[in-house]
Amino acid sequence: MAKIESGQFSKLLTVGEVAARSGMAVSALHFYEAKGLIESQRSRGNQRRYPREVLRRVAIIKVAQRVGIPLAEVQAALQSLPQGRTPSAADWKVLSARWKDDLDARIRRLQGLRDQLDGCIGCGCLSMDSCPLRNPWDRLSEEGAGPRLLDPED
Repeated sequence: MAKIESGQFSKLLTVGEVAARSGMAVSALHFYEAKGLIESQRSRGNQRRYPREVLRRVAIIKVAQRVGIPLAEVQAALQSLPQGRTPSAADWKVLSARWKDDLDARIRRLQGLRDQLDGCIGCGCLSMDSCPLRNPWDRLSEEGAGPRLLDPED
């Protein structure tokens, strides 16, 4: 975190201003900063100050989280953006394209689980030797009957 020159001070936002404008809790902003997702500068009084482009970065983080993108992937994507400027629509297009295939795969997996759900409810106990939802493909049958896995990818 760099120190702020007096002329830069008015261009920067306090953590409270960023929280109010982004709808995020101050603690969440501190967490994002600790994880390297956003950056602040320090005033002479050692208070955090954020450049205005942090609002767009926080918006990207919120959207990515809402669709289930892990923060580690969000961090890697944000690191690909140039520092010191507001991410553009073109930047977002590149980031969202990176996540599209993963989201499509998750949607297919969830649709498959949804389509199998009614058959599972009929068994009542979810402890069949081969349950397509809890023990897909019965891969863990050697460990005994009953549920072992929720996600076939595990």
